[in-house]
Amino acid sequence: MSFFNFAWSILPSLLDGLQVTLILTAVGIVIGTFLGTLLALGKIYGNKPVSWFCRGYIELFRGTPLLVQLFILYYGFPAWGLRLSPIMAAIIGLGLNSGAYSAEYLRGAIQSIGGGQMTAARSMGLTKSKSILYVVLPQAFRLVIPSWSNELIYLLKYTSLAYIINAPELMGHAKIIGAETFRYFEVFAVVAIIYLVIVIFLTQILDFVEKFTRIPGFETR
Repeated sequence: MSFFNFAWSILPSLLDGLQVTLILTAVGIVIGTFLGTLLALGKIYGNKPVSWFCRGYIELFRGTPLLVQLFILYYGFPAWGLRLSPIMAAIIGLGLNSGAYSAEYLRGAIQSIGGGQMTAARSMGLTKSKSILYVVLPQAFRLVIPSWSNELIYLLKYTSLAYIINAPELMGHAKIIGAETFRYFEVFAVVAIIYLVIVIFLTQILDFVEKFTRIPGFETR
């Protein structure tokens, strides 16, 4: 069977795995972005205990491999009476890990905004929390798009680690097909092409969003 015929025959199974991959990516990036926003705000504006906690969290999850974190969630937590499904463990692991990186991206964006923005907002009678919510964060979210887009692409590719904890995502399906057919090169070549197409598609969308939200002459300090 030629490569193209073989690729076409295994494509339905790989697309089933791709659905799980996209779900892991979408839910993971939502959790990571929300958590990263809280961590960035806590690190910059929180009191010392909150700031130290946020710093510790970020260093912990950035300083340890994602694979180790997934193993702890899936294989380690049952020892404490908490059993997670492969997909749930993958979602939690990816979200917690992404939150640490997103926090640093957003922290850099927030700190790149001139301090006069906060001063002007406070002089207009806004409280500190409202100044952050209505003045600082909207600008930070726009500025963080380039670096955040990298996190989304990385997270999509990091989902491939979830097959090791038996999550039925793209790589999991590919591994099963390879074991059944022994045509590993062809199988993983098709998987690489699928990842490449998705990454290019997401990159184009994110580039458009970045250009659409860009304000000429107003970037960072």
